[in-house]
Amino acid sequence: MSVRVLVVDDQTVVREGLVLLLELVPGVQVVGTAGDGLQAVRKAAELLPDVVLMDLRMPHLDGVEATRRIRAAQPGTEVVMLSTYSDDELVFAALRAGARGYLTKDADAESLAQAVSGVALGQEPFPTRGSPRVRRRPSAPDAAADGPHPGPARALPDGLTQREGEVLELIAEGCSNAEVAARLFISEATVKSHINNLFAKIGVRDRAQAVTYAFRNGLAPRG
Repeated sequence: MSVRVLVVDDQTVVREGLVLLLELVPGVQVVGTAGDGLQAVRKAAELLPDVVLMDLRMPHLDGVEATRRIRAAQPGTEVVMLSTYSDDELVFAALRAGARGYLTKDADAESLAQAVSGVALGQEPFPTRGSPRVRRRPSAPDAAADGPHPGPARALPDGLTQREGEVLELIAEGCSNAEVAARLFISEATVKSHINNLFAKIGVRDRAQAVTYAFRNGLAPRG
């Protein structure tokens, strides 16, 4: 029994690339494609796919609202979001709207196949090996959290965001950019962007000064 998939992305090259990858996966059938959220809602109702691979940012209707409408009309259709960045704030809005999980667009073919097949079978959409770029839908209390650490948001000094606080804490722990990226499920480029932003906010020039700041403000790991 094959998994029927609808691929939704406003960029033709991305959409066609996903179709080509999925057509190589045994047990997966691409039943259609859509270039925006309105088309996605319409084609999902027409084709009744098992899984929709849904782009986040699209014209006419974004992936969040398209997900909400599809899940409301067809609860049996699962949605996996596609995002350029794993810490895109809209990802969490989409998860709250009913998406089962998300993939970054640089996910490899194995992760893509495992995500599609897994959610169709009701499994958590984590790959068993390879790139950890697939995330599950959080439980309701944690759905708005920006990162893998549950619990209430901390009040951070100097206008730091929760994500910047997590990056700073890992820097203070001695993590490299690559290790921070792996721990937070984001790209190294995104880590560098967060570091540049938090350095500017707290007024430091290098990691040593950032570590000192973290300890002084209670943002370093304990123990």
